[in-house]
Amino acid sequence: MFDMPQDSIFQLSTLVDLLLAVVLGFLIGLERKNRSKEAGIRTHAIVCVGSALIMIISKYAFGSESDAARVAAQIVAGVGFLGAGMIVYKKREITGLTTAAGIWATAGVGMACGGRLYIVAVGATLFLILVQYFFHLNVKLFRQKRSYLIKIEFYRTDDENLKIKEIFSITRFNHLVLKRDGDKVVYSAKLNTEKEFPSSALNRIIEENPFIISIERVDNE
Repeated sequence: MFDMPQDSIFQLSTLVDLLLAVVLGFLIGLERKNRSKEAGIRTHAIVCVGSALIMIISKYAFGSESDAARVAAQIVAGVGFLGAGMIVYKKREITGLTTAAGIWATAGVGMACGGRLYIVAVGATLFLILVQYFFHLNVKLFRQKRSYLIKIEFYRTDDENLKIKEIFSITRFNHLVLKRDGDKVVYSAKLNTEKEFPSSALNRIIEENPFIISIERVDNE
């Protein structure tokens, strides 16, 4: 039996760091996959092990005179670009922000593995998973507020505008336009309400309030 060179033994030991990074990235990605998010197991595992690999290279491959922090710092910037590609603005809502932040945090876990801060890496992974799970609980405090855009036209002869505000629980109109229809004044406006009104509810509102000409939901604007 021959003795393996010390350098080879050390390199083999770093594979443990990479293996731990794969496992932790897998666990973080599994939680994301179970919620059908854009980035799942493979993305998180690759980001985690890639960050660990770069951390190992920056720390050990360039000798004692190199500044390992300079190479490792580029991980944060590089993963930032990756996360930015996951953020999408659609239908007046921003999606993918939490996933992008998770990718960024997963890179930090990988860096901890590469730096052999095993307790920090495992602890951070547990915190990330617990935070994701905890804030997805069906608790009113954690629910994200949504707003719904509605176009409405109605005749105003008295205080009909106040009735509209009361019905939709709003304080003001957006893009209010006034025009005349014979001897009547027609108000056209858009309003944002946090309450979702199905088609049946909107039809009932029109039936119960003859001064309303039309109501249209325009959530896709």
